[in-house]
Amino acid sequence: MAWQPVFKLDEIPVLGSRVVSSPTHGDIAIFRNREDEIFAVHDKCPHKGGPLSQGIVHGRSVTCPLHNWKIQLENGEAVAPDKGCTKPFAVKVENGTVFLQL
Repeated sequence: MAWQPVFKLDEIPVLGSRVVSSPTHGDIAIFRNREDEIFAVHDKCPHKGGPLSQGIVHGRSVTCPLHNWKIQLENGEAVAPDKGCTKPFAVKVENGTVFLQL
């Protein structure tokens, strides 16, 4: 699997996200939290497919804008009592550039 440069870190707002479209994987949401940690997950809530990229980032989670499900960004798992998972993707930052592994 190859690492692909996708954005400069400063193009992703703190507590925000950006979306990368992949012909193989669909839309992938890349998130930046308050601690400048970067996470990437499939941009679909496991509940009803809501756009996680439009959710609220808090800590290492995002809250889906449709039905308030909380999704852990490091592994894509829903926070209990909800159950489900969205696919996580490997992501890293080098020299201010965000790389996504596809």
